[in-house]
Amino acid sequence: MAPEGPPSPPPVRRRRTVRLRTMLVCLAVVPTVAMGTQVAVTAQRLLAQSEHLRGDVEDGERIGVPLVRLMNELQAERAMTAARWAGSPVTDDALREKRAGTDRAVAEFRRISGSGGDMAQHADEDGQEPGDGRLDAVGGRLDLLASYRKRADAHSGSAEQAVGYYTGVIDDIIRAYQDEFSHSEDAELAQESRPAVALFSATEMVAREDTALALAGPSRELAATGFSQFLDAVGTHRYLYDTWIVPYLPPTELAAYDKLTGSDAWQSKLRIENAVIANHKDTATGVKLPADVGDWPAAYRTFAPRLAQLNTDRARGVFEDADAKATELEVEVSWLIGASGGALLLVTAVVVLTTRSVLRRLNRLHTRTVAIAEETLPDVVARLQRGEPVDEEALPAVRGRQDEVGQIADAFARVVAASVDGHRQLAAERHGFGLFASGIASRTGNLVSRQLSLTEDLQDTFGHDEALLAQLMRSDQLTVGMRRQIENLLILAGGEIPDPHTEPMRVADLLREAAAEVEDFRRIERQALDEASVQPHAISQISHLLAELLDNATRFSPPRSKVVVRAELVADGLSVEIEDRGPRVTPAGYEAMNERLHSAPPYSVLAENAHRLGLFVVGHLAEQLQARVTLRRSVYGGTAAVVVLPGTLLAPAAQHPEPGPRPDREPRPAAVPAPVRIPVREPAVREPAPEAPPTPAPGPEPAAPAPLPPRPERALPTRSTAAADARPALPERVPQTHLTRQLRGPRAPEPDAGRDAATPEEVADAWADYEEGTKKVEAELGADQP
Repeated sequence: MAPEGPPSPPPVRRRRTVRLRTMLVCLAVVPTVAMGTQVAVTAQRLLAQSEHLRGDVEDGERIGVPLVRLMNELQAERAMTAARWAGSPVTDDALREKRAGTDRAVAEFRRISGSGGDMAQHADEDGQEPGDGRLDAVGGRLDLLASYRKRADAHSGSAEQAVGYYTGVIDDIIRAYQDEFSHSEDAELAQESRPAVALFSATEMVAREDTALALAGPSRELAATGFSQFLDAVGTHRYLYDTWIVPYLPPTELAAYDKLTGSDAWQSKLRIENAVIANHKDTATGVKLPADVGDWPAAYRTFAPRLAQLNTDRARGVFEDADAKATELEVEVSWLIGASGGALLLVTAVVVLTTRSVLRRLNRLHTRTVAIAEETLPDVVARLQRGEPVDEEALPAVRGRQDEVGQIADAFARVVAASVDGHRQLAAERHGFGLFASGIASRTGNLVSRQLSLTEDLQDTFGHDEALLAQLMRSDQLTVGMRRQIENLLILAGGEIPDPHTEPMRVADLLREAAAEVEDFRRIERQALDEASVQPHAISQISHLLAELLDNATRFSPPRSKVVVRAELVADGLSVEIEDRGPRVTPAGYEAMNERLHSAPPYSVLAENAHRLGLFVVGHLAEQLQARVTLRRSVYGGTAAVVVLPGTLLAPAAQHPEPGPRPDREPRPAAVPAPVRIPVREPAVREPAPEAPPTPAPGPEPAAPAPLPPRPERALPTRSTAAADARPALPERVPQTHLTRQLRGPRAPEPDAGRDAATPEEVADAWADYEEGTKKVEAELGADQP
């Protein structure tokens, strides 16, 4: 691998570092590990096959013997039932004895099949139908055994129905055996198991011949369906023996089969079958069998036990071969594990020794990389965003190392350098854009302030024309909205809202100030539940934050609904809750908006959600105030915004403003109620505060970027109660805010008014008078507007 950096100087002799490629060559033993994995998988498969074979053997020995006995008993009872139905001499005692033997076989089968969970488990592992399904089918048919016996004793129904019941049970038993033997995964063992299942089926065909001849009875007459079943049984069992049994029998069992087929009883069986096929006579009611069928019972009683023994020997041979195969697989696994284990231990030792060195160096690289990614690089980016210098020595440097690990370190150093350069350029561009946006906001703010001053002059000049005054107030209101949007730009550009306040403000006044910033302020209902004041430096920011939330609440709620804002002291400071009755918002929507409110989002998120500018402004203001704003669903179905201001923003109790002098309860023509200072968007005609002492002019403003002019406190409009032709009384302004520069001068000390001696009842009455006058003025102004 060619080095990425410049080669190191030749005179400097360094210790030769083992290349990563060389180490990877040492790791060529990985195929050996893969071989070990393959050995483990093979061993596991062989062990599973061995366990499966032993499970088949166990299930076969546990279930097979009761099933074979039950099948033999059912075949014998079927033949005796058929003989008695046909009128053959069958005594009641013989029939009861035969049925008792069947009942004992049924009881043993039920006891064994009730614990067949292991066989079902092996069947499930093979992906086949569990053996318990077939056993359940057999058990279900055996439940009907007593009822069919009663029908047979009463000759109810037909003989074919009585015999068919036993045949169905025996078929289910043979299918259960077939499922059991088909579970083997070994091809050779599966080949050996074929004759076992075929032997059971062939034995059943011979037993059906016996049942068919028993139905003929002493008259040797057989119904056409019974004769057809006899012919099918003869053909089927001969086909099974010739095709599926004899070619697959082992030599010892083949010799036993040859001995059986060469016996006199078997030859008599063949003679009788051929005679029935060749010498039967068709009658009007069925088929007349030849007299040779009389020799059938003796021959059948002779060869049937030997045929059953042949079936048992074949099944037992399959089980023994399966057990031997399982043992052979276990031995093979033992040798495989032993031989492979030694080789794997040797290879493991080599791999461990060679990889420790690689892992040690990679671990050091990883530790340094993580430290740079999680600590150094974020600190560098933060310093660049703040405009602070960056310590280049703290960043990784490209050293031009030759080994692979060193080259990776150099590549990472180049990535870090590119990232730092990109963040440096981005921080410079963001800083420049912030200065540009602040300058634009400052210049536009100056124009807006001049527009407000011009509107105030017009209001002072044409205040006697109420229609024109209403239009001027509307213009003033829209101008105040423009100023708030300019302040939003200033906030998002990283600036701060200038605050002209020098004294704490009561929470009730703060709520009025924030509500007056909203265009539809008449719908806002304010509730200040506790008496508290806010520090002067945070008044404008809090007012702007609440104004944004109130504006959002009024715009997204029905036009005639109320928006309630209430403030009260809580353990963490001051809680302000704004509740509207707007449309429903999904929980996911609240979660997304709260995420933006709880932390000032970056500009990338702002670019994707520019239509939600207010949320970003509130988030930035909340971060500056260290406040927490949370949106949730209100009890009215709308949205409730909860603002929790920290206690550090509240003024101490000693700094709460003292209540003003008690207003005169008697109306006086020239008297005007003291206006409440609220930064309203619904402007009023203003005039300088009476007898307001001038203050020194403020110092020169910085050249760039110029901050916005201070936001003057604004008062709700009031009207005089004097003669109708008198000009309406105007609200007073904050001292020094709207005075021209020539009138500003040193402020004379105000005389101490002292503590108000009014009683609480008098204060309440004065406040009620003031509220009544305010509502009256608001109603008149609302009627004057077009």
